[in-house]
Amino acid sequence: MNYQPDLMTSAVKMFVALALLLAFLLAALYVSKRYLRRGGPRYSGGMMRVLSSIHVGVKKSVTMVEVPGAVLVLGVTNDHIRLLTKIEDESLLDQFQLPENQTISGSFLDELKSLSGKFRKRTDET
Repeated sequence: MNYQPDLMTSAVKMFVALALLLAFLLAALYVSKRYLRRGGPRYSGGMMRVLSSIHVGVKKSVTMVEVPGAVLVLGVTNDHIRLLTKIEDESLLDQFQLPENQTISGSFLDELKSLSGKFRKRTDET
């Protein structure tokens, strides 16, 4: 009275369960991207714009922020933000201006899409 399971039936059950799990995960990813999108920081179109940021330590960075008429260099830590210097010289401010058609991307996903688009164009040309 030894019962030996049919391997084909077990394999089909396993693949159906795997397909259902993957479908659930993809649906959850879609819902989270579509409906739970957080309004992250936008770097263009407002009165302020982050030009550059360099991390100099754990939770410590130096950030350049453009505001109307000046560029602020800020020291940012976990506890506070400190003004390091304020650049108001017109000749220096012109160096920080972006061309009108160039914008600073707001997310890593946008950068990844633009890079993959450039890669696709290169492979299509060859």
